Amino acid sequence: MKAVLMEGFGGVEVMKIGEAEKPSPKEGMVLLKVHATSVNRPDLVQRMGNYPPPAGDSEILGLEVAGVIEELGAGVSGWKVGDRVMTLVGGGSYAEFAVAYASHLMPIPESMTFEEAACVCESYITAFLNIFMIGGLKDNNTAIIHGGGGGVNMAGVQLCKALVPNTKLIVTAAPDKMERVKGMGVDLVINFRETPDFAETVKEFTNKKGADVILDHVGAKYLAPNMNSLGYAGRLVIIGVMSGIKAELNLALMMVKRQQIIGSVLRSRPVKDKADIVAEFTKTALPKFADRTIVPMLEKVFTLDEVALAHRMMEEDKHFGKIVIKIA
Repeated sequence: MKAVLMEGFGGVEVMKIGEAEKPSPKEGMVLLKVHATSVNRPDLVQRMGNYPPPAGDSEILGLEVAGVIEELGAGVSGWKVGDRVMTLVGGGSYAEFAVAYASHLMPIPESMTFEEAACVCESYITAFLNIFMIGGLKDNNTAIIHGGGGGVNMAGVQLCKALVPNTKLIVTAAPDKMERVKGMGVDLVINFRETPDFAETVKEFTNKKGADVILDHVGAKYLAPNMNSLGYAGRLVIIGVMSGIKAELNLALMMVKRQQIIGSVLRSRPVKDKADIVAEFTKTALPKFADRTIVPMLEKVFTLDEVALAHRMMEEDKHFGKIVIKIA
C-alpha cells in the first residue's frame, strides 16, 4: 500500500511516499480503507524523533482516520464491511489502509464528508476529554483555552458553545488570528505576544474570581500566569509542553486556593480507557456534528503527495482550524 515513510528523523524532507505492507486486523480490530486523515502537532513531534508510537502501534505517522471498513477482525460485532467510520489510531493513518480497535470507532454522520470527519477524533475528543470529562466544566463557568486558531483550541471553543453555551470563554491568540477567534463567539481574546502574563487581564475580566478550567498545551512558560489566572478550586489541565517541562510553583497558594493541576495525554491511554472516552463523546457530542451545530473548521485539504506542505503549514502556524490530508 502507498504510505508516508520516514528516512530517519528531522524536517519535512525525511518524509517520503513509498510502499508499506498492508496491515491485518487482529482480534477486536478492523481494517480501514483510509479516505482522509489530518495533521496534528504530535505528528511533527514524532517526525522529529521525540514522540514514539505506543508499543504495538504503527510507526507510520497519523493519529486519526476517516474511512470505510474493509475487513473485520475476529470477535468484532456491531459493525460491517462498508460502514463509514472515524476513529483514533495509535499511528498509521498517513497510508491507504490502517487498523483500529472496533471499540474506538464512531459512525460518520450522513451530513459529514470524509474530510470533515478526519478533523474530529484527535482534536475534538482531546478537547472534550480534558475540558469536560477531566476539567469538569459546568454551567456558568469560565474557561481559558490557549492557542487560538489551532485544532484543539477551535474544537474546545465549538464544544463549549454547543454543550455549555453560557460558558465564559477566554482564548489566547496571535494578533493575526484574534478577529477570527472573536468571531466564533469568544468573550475575551488576549494577544499572547503583547500580554504574555495574562493573569491580570483575566482577573479584571472575571471580577477577580478567576477561571474555573484552563486547557494548556504551552507548559512551563505558562505555569505561573495560569495558576494566577485560576480561581478557587479551579482545574489546570496540561496537555502539552511546547515551552518546556520545568517551572516553579507556589505550593502554598495552590493549597490555599484548592487548585488542581492535571496532566493528560490521549495517545498512550489503555485501549479500554479510550473506548470509554469515545463512548462518552459519541453519546454527548456526536449528535452536534450530525445536526451541523458543530461543523469542523478546515483550513486546507492536501493530497498525500503534499504531506510536506501540510506539515510546513502547521510548523509556520499559518492555519486556522484543521489541516487535512486526503488519501482516497
